[in-house]
Amino acid sequence: MFWIATILSEALNIYKWILFIYILMSWLPNLANSSVGALFARVCEPFLAPFRRIIPPIGGVIDISPMIAFLALWFAQVGIFSIAAIFG
Repeated sequence: MFWIATILSEALNIYKWILFIYILMSWLPNLANSSVGALFARVCEPFLAPFRRIIPPIGGVIDISPMIAFLALWFAQVGIFSIAAIFG
């Protein structure tokens, strides 16, 4: 059971890196509007959309929803290992 938790945790780590790169790309309009940016958007936007609906941008400009999304991924990783420890 622990090896499954490790694989899931690593998958979440990879997704966190993809999300981080996507956020950095959003600061560079030329890169965000490229085909690579579209690929990253296709992977990241479905995950970010619920957080954006709940947490509006501060002042209409600063979007803190990615920070909450990272926190949710972290909680998921902790939960995975907690479940693996209980049933492992």
